[in-house]
Amino acid sequence: MILKKLKSNSSVSLFLVPLVTMALWVKSLLHPFAYNYFPGEDQNILYDFIYHLVNDKALVQVISGIVMVVLLAYSIQLVNDRYMFIRIKSKLPALLFVVIVGGFVPMHTLHPVYFGALFTLIAIYRLFGIFDTKKAYSSTFDVGFLLGIGALFYLDVAVLIPAFIVGIALLGREVGWREFTTLLLGFFLPFVFSAAYAVLTDSWLEVINMMKESTVTPVNHFKSNTPLQVYLVALILFTIAGSIGMFGQYDTKKISSRKYFTVFFWIFIFSLAGFALNPVTSQEMLVITAIPVTYLIANYFVFMKSRFWSELLFILLVLIVVSMQFSFDLF
Repeated sequence: MILKKLKSNSSVSLFLVPLVTMALWVKSLLHPFAYNYFPGEDQNILYDFIYHLVNDKALVQVISGIVMVVLLAYSIQLVNDRYMFIRIKSKLPALLFVVIVGGFVPMHTLHPVYFGALFTLIAIYRLFGIFDTKKAYSSTFDVGFLLGIGALFYLDVAVLIPAFIVGIALLGREVGWREFTTLLLGFFLPFVFSAAYAVLTDSWLEVINMMKESTVTPVNHFKSNTPLQVYLVALILFTIAGSIGMFGQYDTKKISSRKYFTVFFWIFIFSLAGFALNPVTSQEMLVITAIPVTYLIANYFVFMKSRFWSELLFILLVLIVVSMQFSFDLF
């Protein structure tokens, strides 16, 4: 009965999003903390100003993190409502996202990845708009520009560029080299602006040092984090189940929906590859990985025929997330 009500199209589910987020972040609200940044991570070009505003204000950082997660959840819902790749109207994606991110307990504070994820979502929204469109040069430029801005907050957004190149090839009509060129031009333009600003303000040495530290400093937050490793395994199992369910529905879905989910698949692959293979990325990348995972698992729950199993699996997911709130006290 819980899932049946939550996956409806009622706006009540949207009102639950901030409440559920605060409930899952309550320990961080009671005992606020700042993220343990590696060198250069808190100095990303656009994040540096925000960091200095909230530095030494742990509670403000936690509240800001909650606001960003809620904003991301509503953006996730907006993308689905606009393009309807989950063909049944449902408000479940927004709520499911805050539940999934709620399990990333070390991320229950402000981090630049939340800003990077937001601009990635806006880029996805713009990308999906080119479906079956010829010569979508302005749209592909916008997609690249949005990803570039996101990378100025969180540099590892750059690992998603190949996924968006594949997305343009899949969604566009009669795609040629110009679409890919405008994407790359759009992506690098924010960096050009930033470089010009750094030269004018004589801060280019600091920017170069930050870029160097952000690209060569190995991070090992995840390797020593047993609870997060267990949670990731659980999410992978849910993702596999969702993928199997998707394959079963593939022939019945509209062409646009198939292509949208294929794009999400590539975003998932490249974000996970960045997390697993890039030594300078760690648990924060999972916030971006959670975007395609949310849509896949939401689709699985919405179309699952057995009410008993859907309710049971959803409750199991919630219980796992709740247990994550206490697991770090045991390890």
